[in-house]
Amino acid sequence: MQVNLTTLKNGLRVATVERPQTETVSLGIWVNTGSAYEAENINGISHFVEHMVFKGTAKRTALQISEDIENVGGQTNAYTSREFTVFYAKMLKNDIELAIDVLADLVMAPTFDAEEMAKEKEVVVQEIKQTNDDPSDIVYDYFQETAFANQALGRSILGPAEKVHSFNAEKLREYMVNNYAGENIVVSAVGNLKHSDFVKMVEKRMGSLHNKTNFVADKQIYSGGFSAKQRDIEQAQLLIGFPSIDHHSKKYYQATILSTILGGSMSSRLFQEIREKRGLVYSVYSFTNAHLNSGLFGIYAGLDAEQIKNYIPVVTDEIKKICNDFVSDKELSRVKVQLKASVLMALESSSSTAEVIARQQLIHHRNLPIAEIVERIDSVSKDDILAIAQQIFGGKLTYTLLGNLNNYPDYEQVEKMLI
Repeated sequence: MQVNLTTLKNGLRVATVERPQTETVSLGIWVNTGSAYEAENINGISHFVEHMVFKGTAKRTALQISEDIENVGGQTNAYTSREFTVFYAKMLKNDIELAIDVLADLVMAPTFDAEEMAKEKEVVVQEIKQTNDDPSDIVYDYFQETAFANQALGRSILGPAEKVHSFNAEKLREYMVNNYAGENIVVSAVGNLKHSDFVKMVEKRMGSLHNKTNFVADKQIYSGGFSAKQRDIEQAQLLIGFPSIDHHSKKYYQATILSTILGGSMSSRLFQEIREKRGLVYSVYSFTNAHLNSGLFGIYAGLDAEQIKNYIPVVTDEIKKICNDFVSDKELSRVKVQLKASVLMALESSSSTAEVIARQQLIHHRNLPIAEIVERIDSVSKDDILAIAQQIFGGKLTYTLLGNLNNYPDYEQVEKMLI
């Protein structure tokens, strides 16, 4: 995969992969900002900005934004995470200039109309309520808040309703000036296009954007701890976690392979031992989330609250096994094949490829060759898995519960089970 890269005078990077055999182009604007970069008094503003830019710009009304894309059969959307805000589209090849014109318009010239803002605040508050009403969703906010207490990284992406109600056009503009700068943005596109032509399209529309950001990233210090929320629901939600590695760690693929062995698929240890053999849960899996300066390894289960006391000893036993050199050559080989296949399959999608090359630029300031990724996966040994397992699971426990709870192991009991 050949990635073409041009950096504009204002620091904005344009990355493309040309696929002339296709009829479409996937493109987007990736901004290296999200809730992890918000001060507490503006928690939720990244997500609210993402909503508000679609409510009108200097050139287009909210309806015109949608119609300009959909009238030619295109698709557009956006999302906010803890460290990224993304605006993206997929179009037929002849409509790429229209797509970048609309996306750039969102970033460069939102109007933040007061009447539209009042309506959109209520929309976002409804989104907050919907998230709060979904146990399998909100439990992750509780988990993150417990693992990174009193930090931006531990706060909700959506923010609390009272903060959303406090936002005004001045706050939104100030936030965008501070966070939406050339050095903090990658525009990427994959499909039937010419890199040089696309660079000109982007430069024409975004070349005047200022260069430097003006914010200080909050600390990202894992704290761990315990939280339990009582709620009258049929199924309990349970997450246990540990400090993991950051985006730049040389152990990134070691942690990823560890997670895949433990709970990354239907053939994983947790799925086989806990669901297939014992029937204790409907859903169980593990994951590792890397951040700029920290990381979080988690194990999720949705189960009957009465089964928590039976589930915890099994999952802690699986953790102890993998910390004691209990990985076979066959198991490691299978997981490496799974990971390499998932990487290569994702790159068959133009949308996924556009996201991959943008994220790599924002995180690593370069694009990683496929051969390098494959080599890093292949180089992981059983000793590496043992070492990373002992490192991660030797860290302080995060233990989060949500449901109609009673008779479950407390924090100290779970800690002792892990020894």
